Amino acid sequence: MKPNPRIHITGASGSGVSTLGAELAAELSIAHLDTDDFYWTPTEPPFQVSREIPERLRLLHAAFAAGPEGWVLSGSLDGWGDSLIPLFDRVIFLSAPTEVRLARLAARERRRLGSAIDPGGALHPHHLDFLAYAAAYDTGEFTSDMTGRYRARHEAWLAGLPCPLLRLDGALPTATLAALALT
Repeated sequence: MKPNPRIHITGASGSGVSTLGAELAAELSIAHLDTDDFYWTPTEPPFQVSREIPERLRLLHAAFAAGPEGWVLSGSLDGWGDSLIPLFDRVIFLSAPTEVRLARLAARERRRLGSAIDPGGALHPHHLDFLAYAAAYDTGEFTSDMTGRYRARHEAWLAGLPCPLLRLDGALPTATLAALALT
């Protein structure tokens, strides 16, 4: 791995992108940045109001400048972050079976949002929409008005990258993924 690495990790929701990002950043002693922190305005509950694209990019550039020793950026930039592509030394794409991703996402939503995602809870409809969106990643057939990453669109974005691309199985243990990513 070259000094001051600039790594972008992406993939479907629940494939382990943020988990691997945090692990790699810790192992390399560099900043871990997550696109959700730049995409979404902080709200309670979270993930309700998106920032305008110029503001996302401004905040990301500031975060990159604050980490001159390198960084790991996890999440999806597909559709709004193409101007950042020249900054990447390497992109890691994680994929995982739908059932693995959905189980991870359901557990994460339970930890973050608690009973609000239960039937009758304030966030139950949003929770169901999010899981349907995540389940449709490989087909791109959404059952709600959610738009964003899906496999065919992601693959087209990945095909245009000028830097090395490493594809990994997100169902593997995080330590194994980190070891593979660092080779």
